[in-house]
Amino acid sequence: MQTRRTLLAAGLAGVLAAACTGTAAQAAVPDQAAAFIQKLLQDLTAIVNGPGSTAQKQAALQKIVDTSVDVNGVARFCLGRFWRQATAQQQKDYIALFRQVLMNNITGKVGEYSGVTFQMGRAQSRDEGIAVSSIVTRPGNAPNSVDWIVATEGGQPKIIDVIAEGTSLRLTQRSDYSSFLSRNNGNVQALIDALHRQTG
Repeated sequence: MQTRRTLLAAGLAGVLAAACTGTAAQAAVPDQAAAFIQKLLQDLTAIVNGPGSTAQKQAALQKIVDTSVDVNGVARFCLGRFWRQATAQQQKDYIALFRQVLMNNITGKVGEYSGVTFQMGRAQSRDEGIAVSSIVTRPGNAPNSVDWIVATEGGQPKIIDVIAEGTSLRLTQRSDYSSFLSRNNGNVQALIDALHRQTG
């Protein structure tokens, strides 16, 4: 299975992807979404640029992901139509493994982002939520254009997609999983086994 770097793994330009369509998500207002993303980016850069051990930084990043992203929605969206074909146990196993792979992709690269900075852009409404633009820059690398798509879940703003340099990370991950499952006759257990191998 092709491996994609989701979330912070693309240089903080690829952090965090996607909730399921068809949920109760409501579009956040632009000012609320912009403030949410600005605070998130401030917290992320403070972690990766600040003091503390790698383990401490990894734990802090995990907390941010858990509070800022609907990880279950990420998983469901990426599995697409195959979600309905999975048994209840497979759905449970898949979500748990998806979360672990996601966290590994983020926390495993924390040491690579020292010196990262960001600039905020404008926030504007889209069909799926509010797009908050930013520029994320890592020393020695070209600036990355990142749009953070924000909606409201349970009364709280959540990131439901990240568009890095014009590429939707949730759609990219969904395409990867769909291709893998098509090659494996729609066998969700095969995907679960592959994710299990990724977690080591």
